[in-house]
Parts: sequence; C-alpha cells; structure tokens
Amino acid sequence: MTWETRPLTPDRFDDFADVVNPNRRATHCWCLSHRLRAKDIEELGHGDREQAMRRLCEREHPPGVVTYLDGTPVGWCNIGPRADIPRLAGSRLIRPVDDVPVWSIVCVVVRSGHRRAGVTAQLIEGAVAYAAAHGAPAVEAYPVDPQGRMDTTMAFVGTRSMFERAGFEAVGTTAAVASGMPRLVMRRWTADA
Repeated sequence: MTWETRPLTPDRFDDFADVVNPNRRATHCWCLSHRLRAKDIEELGHGDREQAMRRLCEREHPPGVVTYLDGTPVGWCNIGPRADIPRLAGSRLIRPVDDVPVWSIVCVVVRSGHRRAGVTAQLIEGAVAYAAAHGAPAVEAYPVDPQGRMDTTMAFVGTRSMFERAGFEAVGTTAAVASGMPRLVMRRWTADA
C-alpha cells in the first residue's frame, strides 16, 4: 500500500470532489461552510459553491489536502493558516488561545468505502506535514465528541481521541458548545517548531 497526501491544486479538484461530493450536486457539501461566509462564496463563485472552491484551489495556500491510497483519492482535510479562514478568524466562539500563527484543521472526510481502514491517521499526518513544510509552527483542531453514534456520512471536525492518536494535545477550550460541553482546542507542534 502506498499513501500520498497532496495539496488541493486545480488539477486535483476532481479527486477532491470524488471524496466529498461524488455526484457533484450543487446543494451538497463542497467543504465551504466552515471556511467561508456567504458573502465570500458569492464573491468567489458568484453563488456557485463548486466554483468558489475551485477558486480557493488557485491560492498560494490551497484549502486543504487530498490523501491517496495506491493512487485513489480516499481522504480530504480542510486545513490552512487560521488567518486565511475568514469564518474561523472572525469567530467569536473559537477564539485564538494565544498569538501563535497556527494552521487549523476545520474538516476531515474519508471517502465512502474506505472508512475504518486507517485513512484518517494518514490524512492527518499528511496535513500536518504539509502545514509544517509551509512554515506552520503548529496545527490546531477543534473536535467534537458527540453523544451516541456519530453520523459519518458527512464531513466532520473529528473527535478528541482521533486527534490524540495523531499527537495533538488539548491547549484550551472554546465558547462553542457541542453535546453540552465546550469544544476543545487541540494543538500539535510541527517538527520544525
């Protein structure tokens, strides 16, 4: 088995779509809700969510990474500098815990048919490596630990245990509440920090 994680550049857009929206439905997820405000989507894609995401792929820091298993796209991680994610940078609920210029993971998706096969570990590791290669001193995540069964048919922000297994540590809490409890701020320092 060969694993690779690559940034979402315009030439990899179809691979991303195969993971998050294989039927290319306009009203389904294009992984923008955690990243952009409605006015940003209108500005970038003239209201077309797919086009807005395509435009993000053209930026210096694409909106995330795609993980491949033997050449097949199997995972997606929405990651980037916190300052480049307007919904997060302006959030009143998920405030920075300090002034470290972190990169943030706001969503992870494992392609249907590939869940429970170790994709998430490879995906997070590849995302952290990508961030480190682009100067990120640390990567943060803001997981949710839902009560009962988690709906894995859609994208999600991850769980505490998922990020702990990937070497993240809790460094604070947010004012955002999930399952009746404040969401954690979890951080992993990059190797170069």
